[in-house]
Amino acid sequence: MCIHQLNLLAASNNLPISNFLGKQHPIEAHHLSSICDIMEKAMVNGDTCIIRCILVVFQVVFKFFFSPQTERNRDIVRRSGLLLWQLLMAPRDQICSEIQKEVCLAISSGLNILYPGEAEINNLLKLVLTEGERNSGLSQLRDVILTNLAEQLQNNRFGSEDDDHYRLNDELLHYILKIVVRESCVLITKCQTVSKDDFQRLLSTVPAASSCLRYLMAVQNHLLSNTILIKPDDNDDSDSSLQGETLKVQELKTSILSLATQILTGCDEVLEMLQQVTTALINSDISDREQRLKGLEQITKATMLGHLLPVLLTSLMHPNLQTLTMADALMPQLVQLVLYTSQTALLLKTQSPVFSELNSSPSCAPEQKGKQLPDERMLEEKEEPGFLTGLKIPAPWAAGKTVETVHPVRDNYKFKETVHIPGARCLYLRFDNRCSSQYDYDKLVIYAGPSTNSRKVAEYGGNTLGYGSRSVLGTGWPKDLVKVEGDTVTFSFEMRSGREHNTPDKAMWGFACTVRAQESSEDVSGGLPFLVDLALGLSVLACSMLRILYNGPEITKDEETCQELLRSKLLQRCQWQVEANGVISPALTPSPSPLPLTIEEDREFTYPSDVLVPPVGHYFDLPRIRLPPGIMIKLREISGRARPQFRPSIK
Repeated sequence: MCIHQLNLLAASNNLPISNFLGKQHPIEAHHLSSICDIMEKAMVNGDTCIIRCILVVFQVVFKFFFSPQTERNRDIVRRSGLLLWQLLMAPRDQICSEIQKEVCLAISSGLNILYPGEAEINNLLKLVLTEGERNSGLSQLRDVILTNLAEQLQNNRFGSEDDDHYRLNDELLHYILKIVVRESCVLITKCQTVSKDDFQRLLSTVPAASSCLRYLMAVQNHLLSNTILIKPDDNDDSDSSLQGETLKVQELKTSILSLATQILTGCDEVLEMLQQVTTALINSDISDREQRLKGLEQITKATMLGHLLPVLLTSLMHPNLQTLTMADALMPQLVQLVLYTSQTALLLKTQSPVFSELNSSPSCAPEQKGKQLPDERMLEEKEEPGFLTGLKIPAPWAAGKTVETVHPVRDNYKFKETVHIPGARCLYLRFDNRCSSQYDYDKLVIYAGPSTNSRKVAEYGGNTLGYGSRSVLGTGWPKDLVKVEGDTVTFSFEMRSGREHNTPDKAMWGFACTVRAQESSEDVSGGLPFLVDLALGLSVLACSMLRILYNGPEITKDEETCQELLRSKLLQRCQWQVEANGVISPALTPSPSPLPLTIEEDREFTYPSDVLVPPVGHYFDLPRIRLPPGIMIKLREISGRARPQFRPSIK
């Protein structure tokens, strides 16, 4: 299939043949008509070889050589589209799977030619998404189209001209999400329903992602990466550019919120199914129950819980997405997911041997319980084991850090390095048994601190191999652990002698040392179980969102400008009321508490008891604060303005 190989080579944009094919003139209409004639004759005769060749020709023509600009060309396009659909919808006994695959590739290659409008493409995608489960041809076409769209979307930047073409609308995304949720639930259910051999075969196929799941992953990564990595144009600092970047960020956040809401809703349904299957397996009497429970975690990673949720949780912790709108919208779903994941992780944990050992008590336990105080027994009865009980928390520092020179060391070689492990009370050094230097003054000095000015702990040098000095400093290179107080240690090594001609490499090997914060070398944990890790991640995100909700809206620039005014003792003691139209105005009814004639900063001031009661009714166009008579007298004294004289009738 030379044409097929040509098509595969042309798919790569980095090869010269792609540029060559892209510069060719469009094919004339009568040539495509002749191709359709050959296809029709081959379909009548049932010649699968010619049909397959013509399908590959369609792929190349649609991709590089055809442009349906005239009415005649559009008629031929409609004719070729009908031929392709006849092959796609043909019964399974009349068409082989290879030809069906080539038909799907041809339709996908000519998607923009066969369906030039956005509405037509959306109708096609809606058809394959809703009817794909009932027809194998439509299902395969759906997979091919979504796979191609996912690949194009990964290489596309948000806001570009092709972004709307590769990123489908919300209705189609909803259909895709429903398919992904259904696939995930079916996959989890198989852990309970399939036979033992089929379950082993199922484990060997995961975590392969379906085309619908791959497309959702591409959309999610496309939106999240552009939100987190978006950068303004350094060459354009105009107001229009900044406004455009702000609008782009807002549009991204809106799209992410919509997608995240749908994904979390789908994960809620999948987790509910996971909890049901886990409970059913625990209560069943299947012979390979333990293997199925262990494999259930691996199967779960192949669903949307493993492919979509961890990336979403990590990205939502980014400052660009830690907003009040996000927290307010996603908080209820996060709480529900935390409950489901922690409960399911606890169910799986009850089947772990570690958990059983922790719950079992030694022979002396009853005697100890009998000696406990009543309050202690009450506390012990209330304590319930959680999903973290008995788990070994990953400690990457347990593996320690290795510090070493080059091997062998060379003339005039100098080495200095500092190791710092935060929170460690002391450090333990274990040296390699091959440590050696030519002479005892070619030595390593260890300091308990961040520099060579810190306290010296020990120094080592020389070798016992019969070369150079034929001796070592002190008791020689340590074979046991060396303890250094503190959380920092500095190594300083210097090769002062020149290498002699008869000194082998093993006598100038240098040194290698592993620094740990624990005295015993612990085995490094491979990580937490998937559901436990998921529950912790959801809990952290939920706590972060709670903090945002608690803090409320961010302080505006007007509030920052008016900080001094808002701290005013006078305004803080005013009673404010909200009118019917929503405007905030000061209350006209003062507090009945007394107020001193002078206001002191360190004293609470209250209103006097003889304050004038305002008249009933609306006598003022603008709301104003009524000050007590004592303050008014002081203000008149300071300002030098006397109280106005009124006629007795006005008084």
